[in-house]
Amino acid sequence: MGNKKKLRSQEWFGTSDKMGFVHRSWLRNQGYPDDYFTGKPIIGICNTWSELTPCNAHLRDFADIVKRGVVEAGGVPFEFPVTSLGETLMRPTTMLFRNLASMDTEETIRANPIDGVVLMTGCDKTTPSTVMGACSVDLPTIVVPGGPMLNGRFRGETIGSGTFSWKIKEKQENENFTKEDLFEAEACSSRSAGHCNTMGTASTMASMCEALGLTLPGASAIPAVDSRKKKMAQLSGRRIVEMVKEDLKLSDVLTRQAFENAIIVNAAVGGSTNLILHLLAIAGRIGVDLDLKDFDDIGSKIPLLLNLMPSGEFLMEDFYYAGGLPVVIDELRNVLRKDTRSVNGSSIIENSKGAKCYNRDVIKEYDKPLKKEAGIAVLKGNLCEDGAVIKPSAATDELMQHRGRAVVFESMEDYHQRIDDPDLDIDASSVIVLKGVGPKGYPGMPEVGNVDLPAKLIKKGVKDMVRISDGRMSGTAYGTVVLHVAPESSIGGLLALVQNGDMIELDVPNRKLTLDVPEDQLEERRAVWAPPEPSADRGYVKLYLDHVQQADKGADFDLLRGGSGSGVPRDLH
Repeated sequence: MGNKKKLRSQEWFGTSDKMGFVHRSWLRNQGYPDDYFTGKPIIGICNTWSELTPCNAHLRDFADIVKRGVVEAGGVPFEFPVTSLGETLMRPTTMLFRNLASMDTEETIRANPIDGVVLMTGCDKTTPSTVMGACSVDLPTIVVPGGPMLNGRFRGETIGSGTFSWKIKEKQENENFTKEDLFEAEACSSRSAGHCNTMGTASTMASMCEALGLTLPGASAIPAVDSRKKKMAQLSGRRIVEMVKEDLKLSDVLTRQAFENAIIVNAAVGGSTNLILHLLAIAGRIGVDLDLKDFDDIGSKIPLLLNLMPSGEFLMEDFYYAGGLPVVIDELRNVLRKDTRSVNGSSIIENSKGAKCYNRDVIKEYDKPLKKEAGIAVLKGNLCEDGAVIKPSAATDELMQHRGRAVVFESMEDYHQRIDDPDLDIDASSVIVLKGVGPKGYPGMPEVGNVDLPAKLIKKGVKDMVRISDGRMSGTAYGTVVLHVAPESSIGGLLALVQNGDMIELDVPNRKLTLDVPEDQLEERRAVWAPPEPSADRGYVKLYLDHVQQADKGADFDLLRGGSGSGVPRDLH
């Protein structure tokens, strides 16, 4: 290491006293040689592998490939597990546990003799949670995305994992979709290792990391089972050792300009609205000033360049074959912030210069986009004083300016009980309002905002309706869905006071969401409104309820914003 900064791990391994003996000797039971403790960079492999997280089930093998690269570059790899968040299995929602996983990541990194970190990610929340935790320690860090599944194929049709699931009710109501059909479609939809193959939240988070500069160039779109994903993992293992030697930390990469680039790229690829929550939380951890309005100011006028489900036709495998994210970044070169630095030392613009597109049906040119303005729109109005969001690229143009009568559901249980009641007073012009699904209300802010339409309207051929809630929706979903209403209903936001028959006006071009009810009536309603009983009085959920912030702040814990650094002043004896 010469005159470069002393390795952090040497505080554990570099002494010739009792504690040096303790730290080294117990690791000796693994058969490690002397030179593992005499100044080689110690690299932590943070693995979100779990058999209960299907999207990450291949990461156990991939960790060994990363280790190979670390050893080749002269480092010493130590793999460690953290809380793994399986989007498709965990109840009530993985978002409830994102902050817990970030705490696990942060404290495990800080407490151990680690000089640099490789984050093995995949399923939706495993990426932001580990990045958030790593930011609060601020060591050299690189992300290895697990990669998407191969394209789904069902009876001659290309189907996207996640996106196809939102069509199931319509198929059952209108196409006599049977149980046998369902089983066959399940296997066809998820036919290889990897995360969702649409531009859902998992692919969005991988793309976000590449746009932020946290991955090697081109890493985000490579399918999980493609051999080039293994090469990228090995090269990432090599690179993290060099990053430690250069002392290239997360705070050197995650500048304000990098966050602005992530917003721009997300708009161009039609990324998930969930990016807003996660990017706000990451910015809060690394100390970058970012707020909800930035997503509209910076991203809403960016054209949609990527023709991927749910906003388009193709899937992630097609995206990779067409050239991947470097092509999109190169198309955006004139609007991206140039003064940034990625984990390989160069900017994402330099890394993508001259990237070739092999399929213009998949990736459009900047001047010939799928849509001229496709970024996430941030709404304001009396119904969402602190903001709400909508994804125009996945919405119906005719509903972007709409006035309709509210049909209100007080909870998810109320919705499930009544939505398919033939006597429900609802028509295609109505506005579905769902309460009680915000950060504190559910708790955890589940992906339920894109609720299914009533069966009786689906049978009439209705494809979309305006839906409003304080919850989220899956990045694989679509529709004219207003999300993240803040403040949420469960803490007394105006959403709590909406009643059946109230008129609501959505005006996306003018960024407004308005409840048209006289103020005196609202005051009468507020006088009799009472908050719901807390959903927990102990454990992690109680901690969550006490400290979670609202959606416009990223739903992180107030006590986790910022970081504690990498120093550990006290030893264990």
